[in-house]
Amino acid sequence: MKDKILMIVFVLVLGSILTTALVAVDFYTIPIIEKNEGIATKSSILKALNISFNQDNVEEIFAENVEEKQQDGTTYYVGKDSNIAFPYSGSGLWGPIEGIIAVQPDFERLRGITIIRQEETPGLGSRIGEAPYLAQFEGKRFSDGLELVKPGRSSQDNQIDSITGATMTSDAFIAILNENLREVMPAIKQGESQ
Repeated sequence: MKDKILMIVFVLVLGSILTTALVAVDFYTIPIIEKNEGIATKSSILKALNISFNQDNVEEIFAENVEEKQQDGTTYYVGKDSNIAFPYSGSGLWGPIEGIIAVQPDFERLRGITIIRQEETPGLGSRIGEAPYLAQFEGKRFSDGLELVKPGRSSQDNQIDSITGATMTSDAFIAILNENLREVMPAIKQGESQ
């Protein structure tokens, strides 16, 4: 009986010590994690707006070149060259996809797109995050909606080549972009017209 009581006391003491350690580590790391997420978001905004920076001066370059604005609950960012960026998110084929869309001041064409988080299949769907794939979005007209076509077949100024072997991820990504552009652009246009 005494052994059982000692074992229970040992488990309770050890559990209390480990729980306290986990709470302390969590308390200590939350501000660091939030700061790193903020830097990742700012880096993505700068990339989408095509503003040069390096990892050592992200916050400084962001503060000098980008203004954060709000309109009807929508947060967006305006660069010194009047290009506009805003966050997007949606469901990809296997998980959420989040990033930044930048549009030109004419509200007709894309300036750039970045991906902050995605959970698509490594080597296939995850290629949506690669620079060559994202580069094809620059200058595309989105006002009538982006259209996905077979690889190498884009000929219109709103068409995007799909990724071979990852057509469903490409479809999901284009749907996310079209939906976010359709929902967010009216608020941004209203904010910029004031």
